[in-house]
Amino acid sequence: MGGHGLVYESIWSMSTLDGFILITTLLGIVGYGIWKNRRQENIKSYLRGGNQSRWWTVGLSVMATQASAITFLSTPGQAFHDGMGFVQFYFGLPFAVIIICLFFLPIYHKLNVYTAYEFLEERFNWQTRTLTALLFLIQRGLAAGITIYAPAIILSVILGWPLRGLVIGIGLLVILYTVIGGTQAVNVTQKQQMTVIFLGLFVAFFSILSAFPESISFTKALKIAGASGKLNVLDFSFDTNSRYTFWSGITGGLFLALSYFGTDQSQVQRYLSGKSLKESQMGLLMNGFLKVPLQFFILLVGVMVFVFYQFQPAPLHFNPQTEQRLRGTDQAEPFAQLQEKNKQTQEAITALLLTEDFTSNTTTQNTYKKYSQENRTQRDTAKELLLKADAGLTVNDKDFVFITFILDHLPVGIIGLLLAMIFSAAMSSTASELNALSATTLVDLYQRNRPGRTETHYVQAAKGFTLLWGLLAIGFASVGNLFENLIQLVNIIGSVFYGTILGIFLVAFFFKSIQGKAVFWGAILSEISILYIYSQNWFGYLWLNAIGALLTIGLAFLIQLVQKTPTKR
Repeated sequence: MGGHGLVYESIWSMSTLDGFILITTLLGIVGYGIWKNRRQENIKSYLRGGNQSRWWTVGLSVMATQASAITFLSTPGQAFHDGMGFVQFYFGLPFAVIIICLFFLPIYHKLNVYTAYEFLEERFNWQTRTLTALLFLIQRGLAAGITIYAPAIILSVILGWPLRGLVIGIGLLVILYTVIGGTQAVNVTQKQQMTVIFLGLFVAFFSILSAFPESISFTKALKIAGASGKLNVLDFSFDTNSRYTFWSGITGGLFLALSYFGTDQSQVQRYLSGKSLKESQMGLLMNGFLKVPLQFFILLVGVMVFVFYQFQPAPLHFNPQTEQRLRGTDQAEPFAQLQEKNKQTQEAITALLLTEDFTSNTTTQNTYKKYSQENRTQRDTAKELLLKADAGLTVNDKDFVFITFILDHLPVGIIGLLLAMIFSAAMSSTASELNALSATTLVDLYQRNRPGRTETHYVQAAKGFTLLWGLLAIGFASVGNLFENLIQLVNIIGSVFYGTILGIFLVAFFFKSIQGKAVFWGAILSEISILYIYSQNWFGYLWLNAIGALLTIGLAFLIQLVQKTPTKR
């Protein structure tokens, strides 16, 4: 995206109370994290928090690492447009967590490792350890930039704040307490951030319900959502190009969750800080069984926003920047005419829904479905007009739905709380990523090749790597671009790399006859194959996790057969 110093035309101005709540919340969390963890004298304390975390701290920290600002900006918009089907993405997660608790965690604790990749040198060789660490650094380094860029681009458009200023501001705040306090600062601040996030979600949900017309109860709202197809949670089709089905969630989602929670250092580092193996396992299990209900609830918030807009005028396109770009073009007049038609369609929908017999009258419901389809068609036509006006324009508006609702329809004070929730989520996930990137760079690359230095030297090096990765993330965020849907972009980047990484670990755990040289070349060939498969768009991205893992295992097995050398173990 160009023009990063740009200040967009604001559609909203912040009240004094909202600004006070936002700034006080963020500075309070950062200040508390620094004050509690300002002295870090050794690597164990800096990278593993001195192994002092209890299971609830581990669980909340694991959840906060996942719960980026993208989750709260994109997911409700996903539900607004496409319904609840996205929750299927998480169906494999509880099973993955159980497998990790049984097989991965005991080995990590037994070997007393600082990163997941140390184990790979014990099992294979330093080349495989280094390759896996580099794959992690590439994909997580990219993701760190996105978790900063996502809230910055959306809030800059909505609030009219400078994009570059937001990117740098979010990045520097996170760098500040992560560099000073290390893992323990990340864990401590994430507890506060998750408190703000949970509070914000519940306040948003009940604020939406209270904004419905008096005759619309929660039960009736669910029936309206059902008639619109928004409550279709399960899709049992076998279409491999369909992104979210029951089967892709239970297979591809399982492999993605296995790799993310079992081998991604940003997650592994969270539960390696537990006081004991049992505390780490309980914290991870807590996340595994709360994540699906939490994601369901976030999607339900988005569905309730959809129902709300059945009774209130909704923008034809939720991204105000794209509408501004129409001004003075040939498409401005057709867009204005389409807006008028859409207004009439929305008025017809509202009138139908306010009839007393809507829930029992099949004819009325069928008429409503016809108008709903007409509304969707008008929104698609609006995107086509925007593309005609500017072929390079990003017409996706899913990421703007929830923030637009917050700013247009919620009272002063609550807006400040929900903005604090979004910024807290951005900071919590980015802090975990920088902490993990620093740990992997230090332990798997720097310390391995420069052993024997003092603890103070390694702590200072870890702080230096945190600062470096933070600045790189800010740099990447400054040249980023809005994707079809930001939450999907993060998952796509993960899926391209995670399958290969997971395959390496599965070979390490379960295929004792395969040696390091075979798995090293198997992983390289697998990653090349996955990049090609993704470029050809042969499968939905969730399937790449399973394909990458199985390819790595299969290729390593074949290479080992060809080598015909005695097994190391």
